[in-house]
Amino acid sequence: MKPRQKRLMFIIAAVAGLAAAVGLVLNALENNVSLYFTPTQVFNNEAPHGRSFRIGGLVEEGSVKREADGLTVNFVITDKHKSIPVVYKGILPDLFTEGKGVVAQGRVEADGVMRADEVLAKHDENYMAPEAADALKKAEVANAAAASAPASAPASPATK
Repeated sequence: MKPRQKRLMFIIAAVAGLAAAVGLVLNALENNVSLYFTPTQVFNNEAPHGRSFRIGGLVEEGSVKREADGLTVNFVITDKHKSIPVVYKGILPDLFTEGKGVVAQGRVEADGVMRADEVLAKHDENYMAPEAADALKKAEVANAAAASAPASAPASPATK
């Protein structure tokens, strides 16, 4: 083999090795990335099916129900526009309370209930994830628009 051919083979091997390394890194990232969605996005089927993701919002008042086993908790996450029921089996964070911010990670089953593997409570009174804050603002605007709309549809003109 000529030196020129050896250099070309070395370059091709280096590029192939780099491509394989990049492919492995991207595959690992794809499997470990946890996307964040709001209850409205989950309700509108924008969340991935069959994959774990995070859902954030507020724990709906009066929705926390504990089962007899002492570990299973049912609650509802809302963005004040749509709500998603969540089932979590485990110990909840100390800061988990109704009306406060929460992020749950898990999968939504065919019945529309999220089976959470992990629940995180908001740790600071003033902080909320930007996506959750935006979703709450949009929900407040949508709810205000719905409340200000006339209660009954306008009557159709009478035929003569």
